[in-house]
Amino acid sequence: MARLASHVWVGAYLRILSADAVPAYVVARGDATAGAVLIKVATLDGQAAAWQRSYDFERDARVWMELASGPEGEVDRAVAAQRRTDPDLWVIEVEDREGRTFLDTPGLE
Repeated sequence: MARLASHVWVGAYLRILSADAVPAYVVARGDATAGAVLIKVATLDGQAAAWQRSYDFERDARVWMELASGPEGEVDRAVAAQRRTDPDLWVIEVEDREGRTFLDTPGLE
């Protein structure tokens, strides 16, 4: 199956968040075509979670997996470590008190 270029997926994701009035920011721009995407959700109470796409061999599918969660500083350190190992990584920061990622929205899979 063909994959969307990263910048197209990021644009669609930001539009979905905007439609629900959820603030989101591109913290790091990765490779426009094939950069991986990491989503950080800050709940505005000092907590956060970060999500990345991984391959699930049991399901034979790409799925969103939690990379880190807890105090926002710890999550930021995990995100920074990922950026050091992957300079093509996109990082999108979402601010949502409920901690919603919207990654289960149809069309984003």
